Amino acid sequence: MNIYVGNLAYGIHEEELRSIFENHGSVDSVKIIMDRDTGRSKGFGFVEMPDDSEGRTAIEQLHGVELQERSITVNEARPREPRSDNGGYRGNRW
Repeated sequence: MNIYVGNLAYGIHEEELRSIFENHGSVDSVKIIMDRDTGRSKGFGFVEMPDDSEGRTAIEQLHGVELQERSITVNEARPREPRSDNGGYRGNRW
C-alpha cells in the first residue's frame, strides 16, 4: 500500500518517518519529496507498506498525530495524474 504523508515539518528525515511507520508494520520504502531548486523538503512524502491491513492501521493511527509540532495528514496515496507532453510550454517555438 502506498501512503501519502502530508504537512511534514521541513526538518524531518526519512529515517525518522520510517521508524514511526515501522511501529505499525513492515515498511518497504520511505520517500520525502524534495524541492529540485532548493534541496529542501516540500513537506510531504510517501511510505510504501507491503501489507494493506498494516497500512490501513498505520493510516488510522497516525492521521492527525502531532509530529515536530505539526499535525500530519496520512491517507492512501492516489495514483499520479498523467502529465501533458508539452512540459508546460505554451509559446511558439520558432
